[in-house]
Amino acid sequence: MNDYLIKAIDASKNLRLLVINGKNLVAEAQQRHDTWSASSAVLGRTLLGGLLLAGAELKDQQELTVRLLGNGPVGATVVTAKSDLTVKGFVQNNHIALPARADGHIDVKKAVGQGWLQVTKDLGLKQPYTGEVQIVSGEIAEDLTYYLAKSEQIPSAVGLSVFVNPNNTIGEASGFLLQALPGATDELLQKTEERIKALPPLSEAFLDGMTPEDLAKKILGDDCKILEKDPVKYECDCSKEKYAKMLETLKASELSEMINEDHGAELVCNFCGDKYQFSEAELQEILAKKQK
Repeated sequence: MNDYLIKAIDASKNLRLLVINGKNLVAEAQQRHDTWSASSAVLGRTLLGGLLLAGAELKDQQELTVRLLGNGPVGATVVTAKSDLTVKGFVQNNHIALPARADGHIDVKKAVGQGWLQVTKDLGLKQPYTGEVQIVSGEIAEDLTYYLAKSEQIPSAVGLSVFVNPNNTIGEASGFLLQALPGATDELLQKTEERIKALPPLSEAFLDGMTPEDLAKKILGDDCKILEKDPVKYECDCSKEKYAKMLETLKASELSEMINEDHGAELVCNFCGDKYQFSEAELQEILAKKQK
């Protein structure tokens, strides 16, 4: 099944829901970064969460970056999602696997630890805007729910799931973001909350063949309306040209050191692992351009 995100609305038009199936994009991230189970779960959930936020909030040519700055063994997690529903990300420590919790699930909370969740939005204005909240759970879905309530005053519910197979491949990755619109009554919210509580675990449901459309009906009711269905994918926009511009920002002395001591440079993209080689001649060209 290809990865995609749907947007739906309930019959009363007072609840908005986004649901994502992102198994392939999380699998690509796992392969690119060679992540182990705990690192995969943290990165995967953050990738899905970033895409849900992007789908809910971004318009043309906009992007947002989610930073999960916890003190757990996985370290910092950084994810950037765009309005075209492409996403990229990385974790500070790729090779983290922890003993399973009593229920058999990955201990994501322990992997993340305590710290801060930041969401920076680049909306094409002069300065990007950053909202920051404390990590209240470490499970990531609850932390994004808290961020939306505190930083954006939007009553929301977020669910995220990544199932990692024993061989570190990704078995399933899915999530949802439910938001109350201004006309939502307490009765409607309570009824919807009960439906969410009655859901089976997301990982089990999607492994059993549930689709985003099925989940939308379970949360919003059979009479909900699917408004959009869009593909989502893992995509990095790095290039040799971008890294050349980055090298131009270095001090002349640093460039000279690369030329005289290393006779070249290799730059590796944090987000996708692609490597870019710069020869001694290319570095001299960049240095000459800088000195002009």
